[in-house]
Amino acid sequence: MVARTSHASRATTLLLLVFTAALLPAPAAAEPDWSAVADAVGRPGSEGGGVYRVPFPRSDLHVTIDGTPIKTGLALGGWAAFAHDGDSTVVDGDLVLLPEEINAVVSALQANGLEITALHNHLILETPHVMYLHFFGTGDGAALGRGLRAAIAETATPPPPAAPVEPPPPAPTWARAVEASLGHSGAVRGGVLAIGVPRAEPIHERGAMLAPAMGMANAFAFQATENGQVAATGDFVLSGEEVNPVIRELRAGGIRVTALHNHLIRSTPTLYFMHFWATGDPAQIGQTLKQALSHVRVRQG
Repeated sequence: MVARTSHASRATTLLLLVFTAALLPAPAAAEPDWSAVADAVGRPGSEGGGVYRVPFPRSDLHVTIDGTPIKTGLALGGWAAFAHDGDSTVVDGDLVLLPEEINAVVSALQANGLEITALHNHLILETPHVMYLHFFGTGDGAALGRGLRAAIAETATPPPPAAPVEPPPPAPTWARAVEASLGHSGAVRGGVLAIGVPRAEPIHERGAMLAPAMGMANAFAFQATENGQVAATGDFVLSGEEVNPVIRELRAGGIRVTALHNHLIRSTPTLYFMHFWATGDPAQIGQTLKQALSHVRVRQG
């Protein structure tokens, strides 16, 4: 009788342990380890949402458009974004290059297993002239990082500035006016307000999903100029049927269309990237961009 009671007690205890374990929250997934990629690239990056992004700001370039000096963060910030894709790593990015740097960079990327997916302008009427080289690769993350490092070595891209230790100041008045009229908020860094608005559908290149932080969001950048005005640039990520309605809205609001092209070569769905340039009242520019976005299938909420 004692043995039978002891057996029942042990069974009850086991059931309680199983039930209790089922109620406990699952352990949080470990953060992706990007240390091997960071060491290979040789430059610091930041992780968010499963994407490790490394900036390559061309702070050595002093570019003007119609006499307006543009800040590095407005249109001169190259970057690479890494993400895990199963047991592999995928990377895409965009490098800001002088014409004389292009072909050495192309050769270095291809020699290290990275594909060239686009080479073109984003701006017009800029001095000096700059070009934008887009790339894509899959494989071992550290090997991809070393290939990128070899390509950057073919340019005059300076080392990145030290990360700021002070918290950013409150958004200036012009930035708040842009956010209110556009209906989307962003972040101000280095005097540039950056706003991203993701598309609604998932985007893939060669079967690998590309997150919005991998250059797949509608991206808008603003800087203050004179007398409370702003300069704005960026790109819309569009399906074919969205292209011309967006162009009509931009032109109706006095915004220049500066480029229309692909950034990818095997994307699903097929997407087009349309770049723009504007100067003027921050609220008016924000309202025009909002009208243009009304024709784009963007993520809600």
